[in-house]
Amino acid sequence: MSISQTAPVPSGALWTGRALSGLIILFMIFDGVIKLPPLDIVTQTMVPLGWPADPNAARMLGVIGLVSTALYALPRTSVLGAILLTAYMGGAIATNARIGNPLFSHTLFGVYLCIMLWGGLYLRDPRLRALIPFSR
Repeated sequence: MSISQTAPVPSGALWTGRALSGLIILFMIFDGVIKLPPLDIVTQTMVPLGWPADPNAARMLGVIGLVSTALYALPRTSVLGAILLTAYMGGAIATNARIGNPLFSHTLFGVYLCIMLWGGLYLRDPRLRALIPFSR
């Protein structure tokens, strides 16, 4: 089966994928929105991570996260959004690994989010299921 001839997604898989994607979208909207205003708590928690206590740095990260999330939420650009969010999470993973944060709770949190992100997209997008067939 080619990508242009995709099989329909079963209803249970579709709704599970939408739920997983919805959780990621809501989390990333929250993450991006709290970085937009110059909140002291956001800038002060960036310092131990090696980022400057600069509202503009936080705002830049918030905008990048929100744009990537918007691309992920739109069906036509969802794969591009997933790639950008994976890169964003890679930066978070590298930051937490660099400063020696706990592995399973902090450092791998981005990995957990990416598993949900790609799992949700795989379950709801027939094109991705045709591109990466796990079963025949």
